[in-house]
Amino acid sequence: MTDRSLSITVNKIRGDSANPAEDYVAVEEPLEIRLGYSTPAGRTAKSISITMRTPGNDEELAIGFLYSESIITRSSDVTSVVHSGPAAPDTGNHNIVRVDLATHVEVDLGRLQRHFYTTSSCGVCGKSSLDALRVTGAEALDINRDQFRKAVLVTMPDALRDHQRTFDQTGGLHAAAAFDSQGEILVVHEDVGRHNAVDKVVGALLTRDRLPASDLGLIVSGRASFELMQKTLVAGIPLLAAVSAPSSLAVRLATEFNVTLVGFLRGDTFNIYSARERIT
Repeated sequence: MTDRSLSITVNKIRGDSANPAEDYVAVEEPLEIRLGYSTPAGRTAKSISITMRTPGNDEELAIGFLYSESIITRSSDVTSVVHSGPAAPDTGNHNIVRVDLATHVEVDLGRLQRHFYTTSSCGVCGKSSLDALRVTGAEALDINRDQFRKAVLVTMPDALRDHQRTFDQTGGLHAAAAFDSQGEILVVHEDVGRHNAVDKVVGALLTRDRLPASDLGLIVSGRASFELMQKTLVAGIPLLAAVSAPSSLAVRLATEFNVTLVGFLRGDTFNIYSARERIT
């Protein structure tokens, strides 16, 4: 067992035979993110999110989440990130992480709650979701022509797959990676939630002072949803590539904010849904 996979016994059915065998499943456990910050009355702490995730790189996940939701804007906004809480019975993981912010950071939890509402899968209309982004100050990205070559782009699914170690063992995780114009993967993470995998990548880039990442692309192993496009935009990443389909709202968001959106990236074929000028 690792913190990302769990060994179990299964019955493998092959035709008329059934045999017990060892197998591995991806670990899925809740992560509570607690925020410590200053108020006029002094320091306080509040639980702001609980997400189901694959343990590992929880610090990057928490920081990436806060950045994607515009609570923090630079690495210096964070003074500490620590695990706490009791250990999980099966894995021993600690499933609470507390992020303490610097005293200069002003936290608007009301805006945070509105943004959670409009970006969750709760059927809120696309206009409200887009308006929530505009409120946080998101701006259209500049388009630099011929920023990514097709010859590089078509290699990225295999490059991402080569880094999916836990997927090889379990078959149950999504992955996300940031790459440069030469096809070098700079950061890659896996998670049961595709949005968590992206938050981990964003958090890692922030700790390296690489945001906004106007020179990088992002590839994800599944589909391209509104939420993933929102995180890509806030991180200043000009290209999101997915091996599967985009959603209609992801296309709308990409078009409005000049993000290059690529879908069905398989072999040497793909679809460009917006800002095709960046691809040559």
